Amino acid sequence: MAKKKSTRGNAITRYYRETIGELRKVTWPTRQEAINLTIVVLIVTFGMSAFLGILDYLFTRLFALIF
Repeated sequence: MAKKKSTRGNAITRYYRETIGELRKVTWPTRQEAINLTIVVLIVTFGMSAFLGILDYLFTRLFALIF
């Protein structure tokens, strides 16, 4: 007969062990790559917020003229 494993302790321990194992497989970006990607994200974020702000302003003016 097979012994019943303790589900709580082993499951949690196995989860952390597998998580650490997967994190070791990750190819982490270099510092310069992380900086470059952060700059790209900030530029796109500011660009989209400006674009949406301009659209909001234009639609507000348009609806003000209509009503």
